[in-house]
Amino acid sequence: MMSLKGKRVLVVGLARSGVAAARLLVRHGAVVTVNDSKTREGLGEAIAPLEALPVTWRLGCPAMDALPGQELLVISPGIPDTAPFVGKAREMGIPVIGELELAYSLCPGTMVAVTGTNGKTTTVTLLGEIFRNAGKKSWTVGNIGFPYSQAALEATGEDVLVCECSSFQMETIVDFHPRAAALLNITEDHLNRHGTMAEYTRLKMRMFENQTGEDFAVFNADDPALAPLTGQVKSRVLLFSRKREVEEGAFLRDGVIVFRLDGREESVLPAGDVYIPGPHNTENALAAVCIAMAMGVPAETVAETLRTFRGVEHRIEFTRELDGVRWYNDSKGTNVDSTIRAVQTMDRPTVIILGGSDKHCDFTPLALEMKAAENIREAVLIGVTANQIEDTLRRCGWEHIHRAHSFREAVDLCRRLAKPGWNVLLSPACASFDMFRDYEERGRVFKDLVAALED
Repeated sequence: MMSLKGKRVLVVGLARSGVAAARLLVRHGAVVTVNDSKTREGLGEAIAPLEALPVTWRLGCPAMDALPGQELLVISPGIPDTAPFVGKAREMGIPVIGELELAYSLCPGTMVAVTGTNGKTTTVTLLGEIFRNAGKKSWTVGNIGFPYSQAALEATGEDVLVCECSSFQMETIVDFHPRAAALLNITEDHLNRHGTMAEYTRLKMRMFENQTGEDFAVFNADDPALAPLTGQVKSRVLLFSRKREVEEGAFLRDGVIVFRLDGREESVLPAGDVYIPGPHNTENALAAVCIAMAMGVPAETVAETLRTFRGVEHRIEFTRELDGVRWYNDSKGTNVDSTIRAVQTMDRPTVIILGGSDKHCDFTPLALEMKAAENIREAVLIGVTANQIEDTLRRCGWEHIHRAHSFREAVDLCRRLAKPGWNVLLSPACASFDMFRDYEERGRVFKDLVAALED
């Protein structure tokens, strides 16, 4: 465990993870300075948990100005590892870690981790439920929205921590070491930060770098991008597949989920009994089966959880049925591949809302999927990327395009376009930062607008 008593530590970035990191550092005796480019007024209630703590405030000023005299720098995941003040800290001999690494070094308990472009939140939440149903106190932490550092304030050695890991968080790990970890898939995302797919993939793979032969590394055997990666880990590889049997891991046989390890097989449940719909959720379930059963959870407990787990907010979340039209909130569809998965789940004619802030991704695969999918009938475009999406759709031969200048206008337009027996799907394929604080706010606003529609 990291020794922090009396150490001068600068925490930069006072969103949820930064505030939690500062609290954890104070708990362990560090001399803490907190910094954010926003002023105290701009941060508002977010910093209320720190008000009574012995921290030095450096708000509304550059982080560079707060570096002198510090012995450790802790940065929030929203801050790139390439930020000038981060480079300056290293030049000054100040070690730099992220909030995730800090929490890992100070948190007791057993930790498992999940990463991938899509499916992370669903799989992490599902695993948390499985471990709870197995009698463990479990925490779902990390990129899911609950800081690992916050759990570290309360967790005990008997607890299980299920960590959602983003590529941003992997930039600054050092000793981070999950007992079992899963890479669900890799598709184009976050190139506005990482630049290339090779760098994005390298960061995802860092999750496994401290594992040993006693640990488990779980990979999606149906994702061709992962095949070259399985040989890069030192841990024991488990695979999961919807399409074929695997030597060790989880797969479907005659529609039944089967888990195989050390030459033993167990049938878990029919895949059709998994409550959350769609082929992507079958993959999420298979990944969870691998981790949970490798960690000793009985098949019966896993099966019962899969039968009852109802998914996560903002991920193809049924919101309302009005005049025979079903409304779905998939605000967590923040990249092309995620929205393709939502499109594939739609089993009725659908109006889709697309667009948001730009992550420098190619919308062509989505346009081709929409053209091939019989059920996607109309598209309502919003946000900064609306022109780019429209150009891509038209180039691919898709013409059912409508434009909205506001979120409310988009919802009203969908109301007019959708006929009884149809769906309306918010799955933007883009981040939300052009119009909202985050995808969660976007999803909540969507649900509020839909709830306010009059019969």
